[in-house]
Amino acid sequence: MAFKTDIEIAREAKKKPIQEIGKKLGIGSDDLVPYGHDKAKVSASFIAAQKDKEDGKLILVTAINPTPAGEGKTTTTVGLGDGLNAIGKKAAICIREASLGPCFGMKGGAAGGGYAQVVPMEDMNLHFTGDFHAITSAHNLLSAMIDNHIYWGNALEIDQRRVVWRRVMDMNDRALRDIVSSLGGVPNGFPRQTGFDITVASEVMAILCLASDLEDLQQRLGRIIVAYTRERKPITCADIKADGAMTVLLKDAMQPNLVQTLENNPAFVHGGPFANIAHGCNSVVATQTALKLADYVVTEAGFGADLGAEKFMNIKCRHAGLAPDTVVVVATIRAMKMNGGVARQDLGSENVEAVQEGCANLGRHVENVKGFGVPVVVAINHFHGDTDAEINACQDYVATLGSEAILCKHWADGSAGVKELATRVAEIADSGASQFQTLYPNEMGLFAKIETIAKRIYRADEVLADKKIRDQLRQWEEAGYGHLPICMAKTQYSFSTDPGLRGAPTGHSLPIREVRLSAGAGFVVAICGEIMTMPGLPKKPSAEAIMLNDMGNIEGLF
Repeated sequence: MAFKTDIEIAREAKKKPIQEIGKKLGIGSDDLVPYGHDKAKVSASFIAAQKDKEDGKLILVTAINPTPAGEGKTTTTVGLGDGLNAIGKKAAICIREASLGPCFGMKGGAAGGGYAQVVPMEDMNLHFTGDFHAITSAHNLLSAMIDNHIYWGNALEIDQRRVVWRRVMDMNDRALRDIVSSLGGVPNGFPRQTGFDITVASEVMAILCLASDLEDLQQRLGRIIVAYTRERKPITCADIKADGAMTVLLKDAMQPNLVQTLENNPAFVHGGPFANIAHGCNSVVATQTALKLADYVVTEAGFGADLGAEKFMNIKCRHAGLAPDTVVVVATIRAMKMNGGVARQDLGSENVEAVQEGCANLGRHVENVKGFGVPVVVAINHFHGDTDAEINACQDYVATLGSEAILCKHWADGSAGVKELATRVAEIADSGASQFQTLYPNEMGLFAKIETIAKRIYRADEVLADKKIRDQLRQWEEAGYGHLPICMAKTQYSFSTDPGLRGAPTGHSLPIREVRLSAGAGFVVAICGEIMTMPGLPKKPSAEAIMLNDMGNIEGLF
């Protein structure tokens, strides 16, 4: 049976002018800043005028740990948004923008798939409205101004060995992880060791996604710690006097982007921090705007619930005062079999026993999310070849957890294939059953917060951190940063730091390699195991298959 590719389906979309999409949410043409005919930014003045409106219901879509078999979290987010609209609800979706790194690497884009996509797919997965370029430019402007300050006399007495602000670019490039800059003699400045991170790991990206408005944005930018003096006094972005110019570069990027699904329903696509090395959620301003304009808002958090959902709850909701009404955990039968030990090439054969074995990973995520006091529904994202016996095994397992698993066919059938899930999710959201609470209080110590996440979410026995890391955390507490939440940078493929350890492992240790203070964003990053803040390209990158065909159309994006 031949299936159309995502890009073929997207190219056939019958898109409506973006003004018609805005009208569905009560956004007038004058409050949209169009980028062509099918995408626009929502004006800051319109957003500010909505602040006194009542919020709709917030639905979070998360997933099991990703596998090469595929899970379809964004596809389910889009499908559920379409499904809610199909059953007569006023719904909008909020997702992140795609990074060029994974688009040309191995993960692909971030616009959904099949008949549950956001369009224009090609634009979204490439330059879109230029937000990521603005973030990259603002971040690197600060880098340039730090080196320039040192070059012209260093009035702030920055210790060049203690410059902690690295540069960024939105591409996977392992060669830039560790570099020496300013070689070439006196005219080029003072040589020092530094490096690059990927743009989606930038604190500027995190700040843009957590700031409430331009004023808050500039204040947060100003609080970024970029270096220290020999006496260990912190030097901030405001000390370098870069916060104003950075805000100017980010002025338009701060406005959420409005696009549409294949079924012409509204979608806000804004911001894009990775969940394995950043907080993994779309912007607060997009989510809050959607909540004022729609009765139901479906949003997602990156990778599995151990990363994205945990950070959504403990970082985004804490900072923005949000509380989810329902959580959907996405799983596939194929991924259950892979977690049960089946090789990728054998996933096409029925294996009920492997499904039952692999469901432990799903169960761990369901239990963890329930620990936040939010009701959970499991969405089984259907793949061609899934058997009734395998589906029943998964549903029976989820029932033992006190939840329900609903089969969804939105990839193939759009909203028609997800109405059962949409109906149930709306019922739960309307019931008021959610008793949301964060995992730890603000006043808990930083290392204790790391231990809480490690033990309650990852089920680790211990956290391994040397004296240097523990002393650094204590120093930040003494400096007034002890109230901040933790952003764990960890592999997405496992509850542990070993990407090959599938299922629901226990008895493992969590090694902390490094900690970084993101004072502007408002969290402390704990870098675990071998996770990289600048990924590399795989042996056969997706870029090799991306090209223009004879008709001038893009091929190879997915």
